Amino acid sequence: MSINSLQKQTNINIQEKANLIWEIATHLVGLFKPHEYGKVILPMTVLKRFDDALAPTKQAVVEMGEKLAGMKVEGEARDGILCKTSGYSFYNTSKFDFKKLVSDPDNIESNFENYLQGFSSNVKDIISNFKFTDQVRTMADGNVLFVVIQEFISAKGDMAPDKITSTDMGYIFEELIRKFSESYDEQAGAHFTSRDIIYLMCDLLTMNADFSGEDAPAKTVYDMAMGTSQMLTCMEERIHALDKEAEIICYGQEINPFTFGIAKADMLIRGGDPENMQFGDTLNADKFKGYTFDYIISNPPFGIDWKREAADVEKEHKLGDAGRFGVGLPQKSDGQMLFLLNGIAKLKDTGRMAIIQNGSSLFTGDAGSGPSEIRRYIIENDWLDAIVQLPNDSFYNTGIATYVWIVSKNKPETHRERILLIDASKCCEARRRPIGNKRVDITESCRNLITQAYSEYRSAIFTKTLEDKKTVLTCKSKVLDAISLGYNKITVESPALDDDGKPIVKKGKPVADTSKRDTESVPLDEDVDAYFAREVLPYRPGAWIDKSKTKVGYEIPFTRTFYEYEELEPAADIAERIAAREKVLMEKLQALFGNGGGQNE
Repeated sequence: MSINSLQKQTNINIQEKANLIWEIATHLVGLFKPHEYGKVILPMTVLKRFDDALAPTKQAVVEMGEKLAGMKVEGEARDGILCKTSGYSFYNTSKFDFKKLVSDPDNIESNFENYLQGFSSNVKDIISNFKFTDQVRTMADGNVLFVVIQEFISAKGDMAPDKITSTDMGYIFEELIRKFSESYDEQAGAHFTSRDIIYLMCDLLTMNADFSGEDAPAKTVYDMAMGTSQMLTCMEERIHALDKEAEIICYGQEINPFTFGIAKADMLIRGGDPENMQFGDTLNADKFKGYTFDYIISNPPFGIDWKREAADVEKEHKLGDAGRFGVGLPQKSDGQMLFLLNGIAKLKDTGRMAIIQNGSSLFTGDAGSGPSEIRRYIIENDWLDAIVQLPNDSFYNTGIATYVWIVSKNKPETHRERILLIDASKCCEARRRPIGNKRVDITESCRNLITQAYSEYRSAIFTKTLEDKKTVLTCKSKVLDAISLGYNKITVESPALDDDGKPIVKKGKPVADTSKRDTESVPLDEDVDAYFAREVLPYRPGAWIDKSKTKVGYEIPFTRTFYEYEELEPAADIAERIAAREKVLMEKLQALFGNGGGQNE
């Protein structure tokens, strides 16, 4: 069975599992509003996942907890012993588990509270982020807490790690979040990125990477807007596919308490350090200050303003090179380029980043503006390696054009001072059933074609005909010299004239007529004076450049680069076609209204 077939089968199984879990919400009808179901189902799913993971060592942990209490062992020493006993970096010392809770329905609320309090502090932190206490009380008061727990110990709620991998559990959480978002009339894409896009980003990041060698250092991966942390999980999966012995350490930050809770829970189950998952706003509460990473993979929000973070961001901007945002600030209506700067600040000197941006990051802002200065900073440092345009309708929450920027602090020699643009907008397969705005998938065949374009790093058109012999995937690439993306914006002045038509001169210099002031954009790789003499002076004698106002700008003309001129039909052919149609029309009118329009009867 092919990878694609296996992936499709896995997706079906995961969807079925998520659907079964979501069916438990039928017991919440009347007690909770439909948009509140997720606030019960998601935390309960996380807790059951913990419960199933801890089941094999449950009794040993309870007994050790009692022993340590008798010995008055507390703090870090107690935590260390109990974690070692549980086999995870968390534990639960309560005598209750999900199965024992349903054996005493009369005391279900107090017993469940005892169960929650038995968890280690890192799990309590997750429960706190879910704000689950109110939901538990409501379920208890409505007499459904027992029923919900009972449903989770049935086959539909079996989430033992030996039966459901961490990767598949991530899929299940995503499917549950999607259902929650639909009932909440909220965009699922605000919480996670579809796997086909993530896998493409992972493949682009890890291409030609070498993780082999017994002494190879651990690779660090960071996501600054991690959602449920599935980008990190996929990167770990991809790296281990290249070298199963490679050591990967994942870090992430997330502002949404619900998805943060899921991400931290996932990290605990996988055996990673839960402290690497941090809650907070990346822009004004950076939890990884001073850290640098080998890989960064992220889909930060775009089209979202940064007004609430403005005071802190602007303060850091004033720090210049000592801060993340010293280069420049984007418009307050869209903070995506702030995340781009954050990522660059956190890349090792050999680091690579794949980050999603919308089209505005390519061209918004005039020369000297914040966005242009950010582009200038990246391009003049020769860090921008490639940009891939994704197909429209690839995301759950938007159908607009989106791009993956590949940033590398140590580009290969053959890539130096060049940038590869890849138009993969037609490299996709239609979905049979859309999910939100997502109507296409970047399948394995598509990924292979896009990664081929990236690996060959040349101007070309790549195509692949699929098995149906009808679908043809197309991927276009164009290599540009980095300097070709820059320009000098010059200010052209013309002399003010007196009543006799002569230039007005003050202190030996001509006075500028501000009403005639104009600007010109001169490519960086062209001499400004030569351009001015050729393109301006012949049409504006006496004009000059005010060089004090010259600014350098950068923009990435993605659409223009791949524009293909379609030759218009010759005018004579158009006229002949119109005349033929007119003749046919007149014949029909004559047939209908001939002889003066007929005789009225």
